[in-house]
Amino acid sequence: MFNDVVKKTPKSSEATEADVREDEEQGVKFQEIIDLLVAAGYFRARIKGLSNFDKVIGGLTWCIETCNFDIDVDLLFRENLTIGQKIALTEKIVAVLPKMNCPHRIEPHQIQGLDCIHIFPVVQWLVKRSMKTREQMAGFVRSFAVSQFEKNHSSADERKDSASGKIENMIPNIMLVKKVYEIRRPEDVTSTVQSSLLEYGAAAHIFTDTADGNDENQHQEMDVVDDANAQISKVTDSYAGLMISEDNASFRAIAALEKQKSTLENKAQKLRKERDGLLTKVSDASDRLKKIRTGRKVVEEAFKKMKEMETNENEEKLRKLEELLSVHDGLKDQENKFRDQCRMDLNLLRNAVMEIEKDEPQEEEVRVIEYEEKKENVNRLRLQLAKKNRVIASLTRQLDDVPGRSELTQYQRRFMELYNQVSAKHKETKQYYTLYNTLDDTKLYLSKELSLLNSIQDNYNEAMASASGKEQFLKQFEAIVEGVKRNKTKVEKRCAEEKSRRDALSRQLVTLVEQQRKYVAAVKQLTIECRKNEALLAQLRGP
Repeated sequence: MFNDVVKKTPKSSEATEADVREDEEQGVKFQEIIDLLVAAGYFRARIKGLSNFDKVIGGLTWCIETCNFDIDVDLLFRENLTIGQKIALTEKIVAVLPKMNCPHRIEPHQIQGLDCIHIFPVVQWLVKRSMKTREQMAGFVRSFAVSQFEKNHSSADERKDSASGKIENMIPNIMLVKKVYEIRRPEDVTSTVQSSLLEYGAAAHIFTDTADGNDENQHQEMDVVDDANAQISKVTDSYAGLMISEDNASFRAIAALEKQKSTLENKAQKLRKERDGLLTKVSDASDRLKKIRTGRKVVEEAFKKMKEMETNENEEKLRKLEELLSVHDGLKDQENKFRDQCRMDLNLLRNAVMEIEKDEPQEEEVRVIEYEEKKENVNRLRLQLAKKNRVIASLTRQLDDVPGRSELTQYQRRFMELYNQVSAKHKETKQYYTLYNTLDDTKLYLSKELSLLNSIQDNYNEAMASASGKEQFLKQFEAIVEGVKRNKTKVEKRCAEEKSRRDALSRQLVTLVEQQRKYVAAVKQLTIECRKNEALLAQLRGP
């Protein structure tokens, strides 16, 4: 009977294992949860060494923290939590979700049991909420930075508008001055020739006005023109003579001036290129400024909406934002100071480089040789350091593979708990088996007794009809009684054997309990001595 029952139990375990294997939907949902967390930015979910529970619970706490929601709960997550810490953390998460207005409900046992079908909608909602919160914070910080920039700096478009306005105001004045002081030539030929000669520094005669329509005056005007042409030719001849009579010094000066002119033209070309590059940069900066202005308008509108929506509930958030903005300004000041310090260091280094370049070339060669030698020594030492680091890493891995005292005690506790559970289950199952066997034996004896009584009742009337039948019936009855007595003695003997066995086992249990007590006392004493030994070793090693 006992063997039959034992043979039936593996079938149930096989059935449960088959149910677990067929549940593929949980695995699909778990993979979807991991993909969602990685897409949102929680890259710890990719680590293969972490357990599935650590990945899911870490992702939930990360999403809740990035949502920037004010909650009076400490969601501290660490890897390899104990069972009690896991239960407390899941209960805190379940309590926080309704405060965040999460439309989905979940229980702590579903998170502990990794019920991914019910966890997936919660993770999906938290990821959406965290991404929306991060976008809002990024837009707010960007708009605040633009507003702070515009407080201290003017835009290129504004400067361009002011310059264009000044130019528009100056143009009519310039045109008026040109019109007033423009070159005016007299209408008659003589005065025109005389003014031209005066402009070029030649001598001219003063002519009187003549009346219109007189032939003599016309001839006089032609003579004057001929005299002017003669004077111009004399001036040109004198200029050519001066050019021929100049000495070599003037030609050298002219050549130097031409060289200076070529260098200035090259510089002008470079400056034109730089001007073009600066113009492109200015145009890019103006485009960026337009975008910043549009963003500024959006931010100002958002500020107006925020001021309209300002309530007592939002005061804490606004205070936090003001603190963050003050921290941002402080970081900007630190950045400017750091840049100034870097410029000073750069100038010092440049001066040092200039001083080094002024030194003799031999010293530079010696320094270069020393530098190469030191570089080789550094590379050699780096290789040695890399080897040492590899050895240290391998030793640390080996040390990590060996469990410590706390880990061993934890393993021992877990094994003891498992052993107690298995022993309790085994004891319960054994009691069921013994109860079943006793009831089965009782049923067998009762069935035999019932069949015996039925046979006696059926044969009693026939046996009592004759004397021979009566004697035979009595003999059979006596034989049955003797058989019952023999069975009774066997059962009593077996009962005595079991009692003696029980007494022996109880005596053995007492001795084992005594040994366990001694063992616990010895372990306690050993731990005390180990602590003393560690303290003495620490004192010997010193600070």
